[in-house]
Amino acid sequence: MKILVLNCGSSSLKYQIINMENKEVMCKGLCERIGIEGSQLTHKVPGKEDFVQVEAMPDHKRAVEMVMAALTDAEHGVLKSVDEIDAIGHRVLHGGQKFTKSIIVNDEVKAAIRECFDLGPLHNPANLMGIEACEAAMPGKPNVAVFDTSFGMGMEPKAYTYAIPIEYLEKYSVRRYGFHGTSHDYVCHRAIEFAGLDPKNAKVIVCHLGNGASISASIGGVCVDTSMGLTPLEGLIMGTRSGDLDPAIVQYICNKEGKDVNEMLNILNKKSGVLGMSGGVSSDFRDIEKAAEEGNQKAATALEAFRYRVAKYIGAYAAAMNGVDCICFTAGVGENDKGTRKAICDQYLGYLGVKIDDARNDVRGKETLISADDSKVKVLLLPTNEELKIAMDTEALVK
Repeated sequence: MKILVLNCGSSSLKYQIINMENKEVMCKGLCERIGIEGSQLTHKVPGKEDFVQVEAMPDHKRAVEMVMAALTDAEHGVLKSVDEIDAIGHRVLHGGQKFTKSIIVNDEVKAAIRECFDLGPLHNPANLMGIEACEAAMPGKPNVAVFDTSFGMGMEPKAYTYAIPIEYLEKYSVRRYGFHGTSHDYVCHRAIEFAGLDPKNAKVIVCHLGNGASISASIGGVCVDTSMGLTPLEGLIMGTRSGDLDPAIVQYICNKEGKDVNEMLNILNKKSGVLGMSGGVSSDFRDIEKAAEEGNQKAATALEAFRYRVAKYIGAYAAAMNGVDCICFTAGVGENDKGTRKAICDQYLGYLGVKIDDARNDVRGKETLISADDSKVKVLLLPTNEELKIAMDTEALVK
């Protein structure tokens, strides 16, 4: 079975074709600047030069048409016909309270995705446009929606309910949802398999650390808690997002600076995190680390605070599960920054019996055990693969 995986943003479209017989990525690509001047498609096939097509893409419908043409092109294509595509799997940001798992798209599902526009205003409209563009380009092919929030729907009310008047949950679905769910789902199940843990009772903490960052706790692959909330703003310090803070800060700064709440949310989402803490050095953790090494104290504090916040969440989730069998690091920082992995484990997690093996930890982007043999908790580096998870869910539903 060949699955087309789509991830549509407001002005972008990422895609892959995955052959599910051998989990091979046959090709992948990116449509950029959809609806903006200077749009282009970059198409990558293993063993071939990248194909770049600069052409106006007024909307996602045109972007999907260009992807179909690239996939079937005689020179750089990987399919003889789009008929070879068995199904399309779509990353959809927000499923609200309605969707606890992936689902084949029909009119009811599309209506529910539309109802969540308020909860995912930047992503859900684009996700729906991608679905409808595929329906137009490939009539009759099954489309599957894989929700970024569905993993977090495993939480119990004690974990997802905010301590505000309950009417806001009942009227407006204000609750913790969690994001990066497809990544957390993939990694926690891969950890159970890779480390040979009990699939029903394994207590796993996944640290998805990148420019966007989140942590989840799961037992037997079912989410117990996760750090992001109603939106991706809650939780860890991130590249440009503040993460947890006293909500009264919003009112205080608005009053001091003459700003409204929308301006403040823009600051908390786009101008905060390590970018804001470092005084504008960068939102890229590699730049923050370099600046810290060169003696920039603000950058050093930002990096230390990020690691400290990760460790605090690991400790909280070990308590929430009454133990932990495995801690996983994934995503850009988690997979590639051995210094951050070591600092988190060595400085803060000794009470759990965590011990890092420096030789094992001296690796990037590879599935491996990085803890010492006498560590009481297994620590893993596991590259995430959201596209494969989307394809696996899609295959399971349409088989």
